[in-house]
Amino acid sequence: MSTDGSSVPLITSYKMGKFDLSHRVVLAPLTRQRSFANVPQAHAILYYQQRTTKGGLLIAEATGVSETAQGYQDTPGIWTKEQVEAWKPIVDGVHAKGGIFFCQLWHVGRVSSSDFQPNGQAPISSTNKALKPKLRANGIDVTSMAPPRRLETHEIPLVVNDFRVAARNAIEAGFDGVEIHGAHGYLIEQFLKDEVNDRTDKYGGSLENRCRFALEVIQAVVDEIGADKVGIRLSPFASYKQAADSNPEALGLYMANALNKFGILYCHMVEPRMMKIGENVETPYSVRPIRDTFKGTFIVAGGYTREDGNKAISSGYADLIAYGRLFLSNPDLPRRFEIDAPLNKYNSETFYISDPVIGYTDYPFLPLDV
Repeated sequence: MSTDGSSVPLITSYKMGKFDLSHRVVLAPLTRQRSFANVPQAHAILYYQQRTTKGGLLIAEATGVSETAQGYQDTPGIWTKEQVEAWKPIVDGVHAKGGIFFCQLWHVGRVSSSDFQPNGQAPISSTNKALKPKLRANGIDVTSMAPPRRLETHEIPLVVNDFRVAARNAIEAGFDGVEIHGAHGYLIEQFLKDEVNDRTDKYGGSLENRCRFALEVIQAVVDEIGADKVGIRLSPFASYKQAADSNPEALGLYMANALNKFGILYCHMVEPRMMKIGENVETPYSVRPIRDTFKGTFIVAGGYTREDGNKAISSGYADLIAYGRLFLSNPDLPRRFEIDAPLNKYNSETFYISDPVIGYTDYPFLPLDV
């Protein structure tokens, strides 16, 4: 990769805590549903290696923290010894090429059904309000979600502990750090957002109370592995999975200030324009006030191109840009951005199929002589 003399802002070096990044192009966490029976598979070694550059940051696909955390077919976990062992060669593959690899820790909460839950029990959440039936991300399957079971106050520390143990397991698997998934309508957002959270205990009501669960998770993970290895993904402006907030700016700023007290490594913010997955919309909101408040590394994601990614870096709007679909379909995306090469088009019909090659490791690289 180019040095800081590069005329391409995305291809300039950056120091993220103790990590020396050679460019600003991050692999966003992307669910691929190819971890059969929730165990990472050997075909993921090539997939992640293809997208690794020396000094590049990769965030692994959302990874379940416990047996109640799953809501999709064949997504990976990191709560069993078998899963930890299965992650090791994948992490080793990224490290062999000089990459930096973070594991995204995930609990879906109510975005599940009894089919994915132990003993066919109800999914857990902040609430007992069920999601309305809707199309899955593949645009084909209609999902009917079971009404969740509202967690009792005394049970919440047990879920916090699941995140703590998962973080420890991620470090044991060799990951350089973890990203707590606090976005996209999953369990942490089911506490954060007032459209969902209807609790009357210390985890509901006021903004402070709604943020309590998220901050307890962060505290536990920081205590376990160190703040220098912890990031979080947030989407205060989004309404995925019927999880909107009546005052997203206040939520984002409250969380940014709270994160500063922990000194965590980074905040990964989903752009307000990504109100719906895969669609950019006009919005009056900006993450700039949150960026100006948070003192660590600031990563943004949400429909970025090369052009607006470069602009975001050069203007100081963000430190790093996470790319999802473009990185999925262009394993050598940093190189393509460096020389402004044309990009492969992605095929959304193969995002979530179980094939270990098609739509996964078969996207072409640029010829080496380009």
